Amino acid sequence: MTLFDAVILGLVEGITEYLPVSSTGHLLLTAQWLGLRSEEEQRRAVDAFSIVIQGGAILAVAGLYWSKVRGMAHACVAVSGLVRKAADHRQALRLLRNLVAAFIPAAIFGLLLDDWLEARLFKPLPVVLALAIGGIALVLLDKWVRERAADERGTEVDGSSLTVVQSVLIGLLQCVAMWPGTSRSMMSILGGLAVGLRPRAAAEFSFLLGLPTLGAACAYSLLKLLRQDGGIELLGGIMPVAVGVIVAAVSAAFAISWLVAFIGRGGFLWCGLWRILLAALVGWMLWSGQLAF
Repeated sequence: MTLFDAVILGLVEGITEYLPVSSTGHLLLTAQWLGLRSEEEQRRAVDAFSIVIQGGAILAVAGLYWSKVRGMAHACVAVSGLVRKAADHRQALRLLRNLVAAFIPAAIFGLLLDDWLEARLFKPLPVVLALAIGGIALVLLDKWVRERAADERGTEVDGSSLTVVQSVLIGLLQCVAMWPGTSRSMMSILGGLAVGLRPRAAAEFSFLLGLPTLGAACAYSLLKLLRQDGGIELLGGIMPVAVGVIVAAVSAAFAISWLVAFIGRGGFLWCGLWRILLAALVGWMLWSGQLAF
């Protein structure tokens, strides 16, 4: 892998991670087009790299939502009595509780199904199917999302207002995105909308939920990459990994800022159409033999 490859993959990761278009699906297809998945050992290393650079997306969320991250950390320390409780102590603890509850399903199913999913679904054809199905779903749900965005009721409801059951439901829907091409962001945002959050609040909860979810996946994949004989060397050393993470962080910060405004207006129509168009293009390339299954 060259630095150019790392920059391209970092851009794709950062731009698509929090959009409802599936970053994993886009990364798999991009790596395939770049010729980085031609051999088994290289494929495993690049697939791990595609998850490791999600660390950049984590940094972007931690920076943009630093006040909430710091508030949750402060609330945890305040419970021990070492520091004085802040005015939003209870709210911060409830948000932390709900994020943990939503993360648990992904932690369980991720550990149980990781190898099975990687062997069967990390391929172009399953990704194309997931992109197409998700795209159709977004187009069909566009009117509903716009109505939720325009509804002024419940504007005070956010991630800290959820119950544990509602949080677990969002977490279960997030697990569907373990099928590459589905989109973790899409499933968690739709889950938030389904339990009563307005689009902006649902997007914010999805972003924050990405901290433990992507963080755990990133750490797990980095460990696998380090354990793989010659894994780092297959990627060209540590420099491409570092560059990929940095590029992903910067591009994700811009994408999040744009998406919050987009979600506030409601509607996933354009993202749905993009998914369908991309699925059709890649499907044609698979059928014509320009892209290997």
